Amino acid sequence: MSPTHDAGLLLLAGAAVVGLIVLVTWCRFPAFIALMIASLLVGLGAGRNPSEIVKSFSEGVGSLLGSVAMILGLGAILGKALAASGGAAQLGSFLIDEFPKRWTAYAIACAAFVIGIPVFFNAGLVLLIPVVITAAGQRGIPLVGFGLPMVAGLSVAHGLIPPHPGPISAIGILHADLGKTILYSLLVGFPIALITGAVIAPTLAAHSASGGAESPVVGDDIVPKKADPSLTVALLTILMPVILMLLGAIADFWLPTSSTLRLIADWLGNPIIAMLIGSLFSLWSLARHHGFNKHQMARLSEEALPPIAAVLLVVGAGGGFSRVLIDSGVGAAVARQATSLNIPPLLLAWLIAALIRIATGSATVAITTGAGLLAPITAANPVLNRELMVLALGAGSLVLSHVNDGGFWLVKEYLNLTVTQTLRTWTILETAISLLAFILVILLSFII
Repeated sequence: MSPTHDAGLLLLAGAAVVGLIVLVTWCRFPAFIALMIASLLVGLGAGRNPSEIVKSFSEGVGSLLGSVAMILGLGAILGKALAASGGAAQLGSFLIDEFPKRWTAYAIACAAFVIGIPVFFNAGLVLLIPVVITAAGQRGIPLVGFGLPMVAGLSVAHGLIPPHPGPISAIGILHADLGKTILYSLLVGFPIALITGAVIAPTLAAHSASGGAESPVVGDDIVPKKADPSLTVALLTILMPVILMLLGAIADFWLPTSSTLRLIADWLGNPIIAMLIGSLFSLWSLARHHGFNKHQMARLSEEALPPIAAVLLVVGAGGGFSRVLIDSGVGAAVARQATSLNIPPLLLAWLIAALIRIATGSATVAITTGAGLLAPITAANPVLNRELMVLALGAGSLVLSHVNDGGFWLVKEYLNLTVTQTLRTWTILETAISLLAFILVILLSFII
């Protein structure tokens, strides 16, 4: 492709993003309709057949919802059971009672980071949101005040630490060492989660105009309860899916591929299966044992689901928009422009991933595509640290989350923010995570 063609694609993608923001914020279009319009215009502007555009959009919707719809639905049931039974109140009270106010954000960011290591971002979000809502309500602060530290911890784990799909893909493509990558990612990720989650996130939250500690996704208690569950029961319930996913990750690391135990652990650790077991366990441990009859349990499950319909539409449309951008050649155009620059390998890795992330909205696509482009460079340079290249790609993949990213819409809906507020908080937070992580990677490169 010619540089002129690539420049045209990049201008088209930029115009689409600007137009999308205008449609949502000024014209007040529903976000999923605005995303559909933007996808159509990008595809047509790139010279694609209208039927191909619809196919790309549909595949993008299906691909993203195929991985998140069941997780969000099951997580909504678990969250509703946690809230209605008083389990969320117990966990929220623990955070409030055990940690002084100035340390609560540290506790939330740290917990989110640890939970986020084996758990995908969306699963961790639906698991922790009822606890964060309760803690924010008890402190009398806006939900975003504790919600941002939570998503900071989850995001750092998602972008930097195996076994998340982006880092794992880059490890395989670049032939990096898994053990070293995990060690380096923890050395980089943990301080970044604390700095961004407990220092930067509260500052951003304080300057947002968010409302009270409410969420359209997880509501208040809907039925009377016999007694609040114990802290142990509430903690075990929320950690059940996490434990199952962690066991699956450990089995993949330590057991041979042919091992029956590994196959069982992989099945139980699949996010959908783990969330299914966790939601069923929540109905038994929280609802059934705390005063809910079968009719109330059925009502609880049914009422947990309608609020996430809007979330699924928006997130799915975001996935469709991202796929149209990728299939229209925007990601490849970004990669070609970046690799033509004569810059150091670690900076090149961060830059390629960052540009693809900004253009397509997908962190996983950014890491995987970037790793494929950099594979010849790493193969030709045996002294180049492949593990740090993986982390540089991961850091770049987290930059500037905006309207073409499904995670952007998840955070917006779950933290009850407007598009403008999400851009002023989550987008800036993600960029801070990316830049600080890259700085630590550079510093680490002088040591190892």
